[in-house]
This record gives sequence, C-alpha cells and structure tokens, in this order.
Amino acid sequence: MLVDMAPAPLSSAIPDVRTFADLLERVQDLPPLPVAVVGATDESVVAGLTEAADVGIIEPTLIGPAAAVAAQVARVPAAARFPTVDVPNEDAAAEVGVELVMSGRVQGLVKGHIHTAAFLHPVVARLRTNRRVTHCFVLELPTYPKLLTVTDAAINIRPDLTAKAAIVRNAVELVRWFGCERPKVAALSAVETVNPDIPSTIDAACLAKMADRNQLRDCIVDGPLAFDAAISSESARIKEFDSPVAGDVDILLTPDIDAGNILVKDLEYLAGATLAGIVLGTTAPVVLTSRADPPRSRLLSCALAAYVAHHEANTAGGAGV
Repeated sequence: MLVDMAPAPLSSAIPDVRTFADLLERVQDLPPLPVAVVGATDESVVAGLTEAADVGIIEPTLIGPAAAVAAQVARVPAAARFPTVDVPNEDAAAEVGVELVMSGRVQGLVKGHIHTAAFLHPVVARLRTNRRVTHCFVLELPTYPKLLTVTDAAINIRPDLTAKAAIVRNAVELVRWFGCERPKVAALSAVETVNPDIPSTIDAACLAKMADRNQLRDCIVDGPLAFDAAISSESARIKEFDSPVAGDVDILLTPDIDAGNILVKDLEYLAGATLAGIVLGTTAPVVLTSRADPPRSRLLSCALAAYVAHHEANTAGGAGV
C-alpha cells in the first residue's frame, strides 16, 4: 500500500542529535535497556557490550554455548556479573533471544558473533509489527557536519517501489527522533536522470513524486541522485541541476543491499566513518552490526537502541505501512 498514514507530530522538546556525542548524552538520562546478546562468543562483542553496560546504557544477558561464553568473559572480567543462558548453537541462541523479548524479560536484542541469516530468521518471523522490517546504519563522518543515515544495507535485498517507500518511512521516523523536522532523503542511483534501462532511477523518481503528494510525509525526497550529487552541493552545481537535498542530505536510500552494504563499508574503512546499526519495524529494538565491527560501534548501536526504545514507547501511532 502506497498511501501513507499521518505520523505523530514531532515534539518541539526533542533536542537535535547531530553527533554520536549528542546521542550518548541523551541516553544518559534514560534507564538501562535490558537486552539479550545473541552469540556472546567473541571478545569484541563482550568488550563493547560491557562498556555500554558500564556507562548505564544496557543491562545485557549473554546467550551462547556456556564454554564459549565463559572463555570470552575470562578475557573481559567485568562481564562476569552478567547473567548467561547456555544454548548449543547459534540457531538456538537466536530463538532463545526472541523468546526473552516475547516474555518481557528483555526489551531489545543485540547481534553478537552469529551469522546474520541465523539471527534475523526468528526476528522477522516472530517480532515484526505491521511495519516492514528494515535496517538503518547511522554514520558519523569527519567530513560531514551531521549524522548520515544509510538504508537499507542489511535486510531488504532487492526492494521494489512499495518496499522502498516503507524503508523511507522507517528511516524518516528515526531521523525525526534526532530532532530533524523534515529529513532530506536522497534516492540513490548511478545518474540524475530517469533511464528506463536503470530501474532504480524510475523508483527514485516515483518516490520523489510520492513525497510531493504527501504519500511520504514529513520529509523531502529527491531522486534519482548519484552519490556525489547527494552529498555535495558543489557537485550538483557543476552538473547543472537544482536539488533541495544536494549537500544537506540526512538519509541515503540505496537501490539494493549490494549498493548499500558496499557504500557503508567503504565509508567505514576508507573514509573513517564511525557507525551504529539498528533494525526498525520490530516489537523491540534490534541491534544488527557486522561480526567485524569494533567495540565502539557496538556501544553506539546499543545507545541507538536505547534511544529508539524510549521514543517508540512515547510515540503514539507509527510511521505507516
């Protein structure tokens, strides 16, 4: 369904979150979020989550084979205070994590050292809401003046127009919680003109028109845009086209998971981006990071989950379906 539902009005009391330092400051006033850590069998996972617990962001329960979890706790002794759940393998760990959410014992899930497919299967099957399940990476870059959200680089593989509209709605709601009244969305493709041989340009143009006609609310969408035009007003000027998004984009909508995943990892490894990842459209916030991510990314992802949980609990209605 392409017609949007009116979201709850944005409270004028929501302060701007333009950096991860701002995010960490905001969550300091929130109660720790009880989370299940699915696959607590890696030192980086346990270290990052212990750091998040030490600063009062989360209260973790560690899930995994008892011997493997104990080996990592021995490397991070401060984690010895966390409760653990013994399971035989990663599939069982994912199922137990979902059960803990459904029983109310925890209020969020964190992906540890576990394959994404095994982690997400019970999440999508049992924790989805009436919204599409989507993923946002939030990035802080030394060369960009505010947080940049990239979606969807982790869950939706080849989204069609309907799926892309749902992906935009979820991301817009998230960025509005950062205090941005009307997030600017760039629907990315390889070029800035509609070309029937490049299907993503057609989807991008349709999304821009949907925003013009309030089928996508509380946002400005432009597309198709190549990455350089989306991120640089100077690039758009040189290419001789006007865009309300160019150089001031908040959300990058990628055409598919390949483009999104490559973009995020390029920005992380070559452009010095720090990132956090969150799943939206579920009954509880779900932290989905790469198994190779450093402890800092895990801490920031937990902070993002706590922030999302707070706003979802205090927001009437939703982003639409």
